[in-house]
Amino acid sequence: MKRGTAVRSVVLGMSAVGLMGACGGQPEQAPAPESGDTVTTATQQLVPAPPTPFDNYLYIAGNLSVGSAVTGNTGTSANYEGYTLTVPAHTQVALEVTHLGTGMGVDTGLYVYGPKTQYGYGYRPLYGDDDSGYGELSKLPLATFDAAGEYLVVVGWSNGLAKNYRLQASCVGGACVANPSPAPANTPVKLAAFPLEGNLQALLNGGNAYREDMYSFLDRYDFAWPYSTPASLDAAAAAVLARSEYQGYRNDVPDTYTYAAFLSRMYSQFQPLHQAILDTYGESGANAQVKSYFREFSTGPNGDNWRTLNIILLPESRHVLVYEQTAHEI
Repeated sequence: MKRGTAVRSVVLGMSAVGLMGACGGQPEQAPAPESGDTVTTATQQLVPAPPTPFDNYLYIAGNLSVGSAVTGNTGTSANYEGYTLTVPAHTQVALEVTHLGTGMGVDTGLYVYGPKTQYGYGYRPLYGDDDSGYGELSKLPLATFDAAGEYLVVVGWSNGLAKNYRLQASCVGGACVANPSPAPANTPVKLAAFPLEGNLQALLNGGNAYREDMYSFLDRYDFAWPYSTPASLDAAAAAVLARSEYQGYRNDVPDTYTYAAFLSRMYSQFQPLHQAILDTYGESGANAQVKSYFREFSTGPNGDNWRTLNIILLPESRHVLVYEQTAHEI
C-alpha cells in the first residue's frame, strides 16, 4: 500500500542514506592499464558509511569548494578521508569521485554529513553512494543543502592500492549559481527521490498510530533548479503524476491551495507536519503551494474509500513533498 516502498527499497538497511548506488554508471571505454595495474572484473565489496562518532579519528584532508576538485591518495589499506564543504542555504551540488584522475581499480564510497554544530557533523549521513559513478567509483548527482554552514564530505575506499582519487564538487542549482537566468517557458521538473527526514517520519508515524481508519504517506523528492525564477506547481504536479505509483490520480481534476489554506485539509492528527515541513527545509510558507487530487471509490458494502494526493511545491528549497492521506469505512 505504501506509495514510496519501491523507491525506498534501494536504500541500504544499514544506514538511512539517500540514493545509495546499487550499480555502476554509464560505461566508458577503459583506459590502457598503467604500470603495475591488473585489469580485473571481480566485484569489489561495499564501502559503507564510516563508523560514528568519527570526529576523533577521521582525517580531515582539506577544504572542498563548489566548482573545484581535490586529489587524495588511498594509501595501502582501506580507510576514509574527509573534506569540509561550506555553502549558503539552498545550495545544490553534484559530488563525484571522477574517472579522470582516479587510479584504476579504486573502489570508493561517498558520504555527506552536517551541517556542523558544537557537537560535530552528526551521526547519520545526509547523502551517500557506493558505486553509482564510473565502474566502482561513487557519484551523488544531486545533494541539496537546506541550511547554510560547514558540511563534511567523506571519501572511503575498500582497497588500499596506493593510488590517487579525485573528488569533484559541481554546482547544479540554487544559491551557488552565479547570475542565474530566468527559467525557459515550460521547463520541466525532474524529480529525484530521497528518504524522508527522521523528524518528519516520526510525526507521520505518530499520526498513523492515532486511528485505524485513517492513514497517510509522505514522500520527499528534490529537483535541481539553476534558474532565477521558481519552478511552477503545474510542472511539479506533472512530474509527480508521471510516476507509476501515482497514476490513479491522473484523471482527477485538481484544486490549488496556498500553503496556509492547506492546513485545514489535513487530518488533525497529521497537522503538526504542516509547520515542521517548512522548518525542516527552511522554506517560507508564503512561497509554498499545494495541488490536491481527490478520489472516492468503494470496494463493496461498507467499503467506501477516500484518498487525497497533495503535491507540495517548496520552490526556494527545491523540494516536492507528496502527502497522500487515506480514509476508509470500518
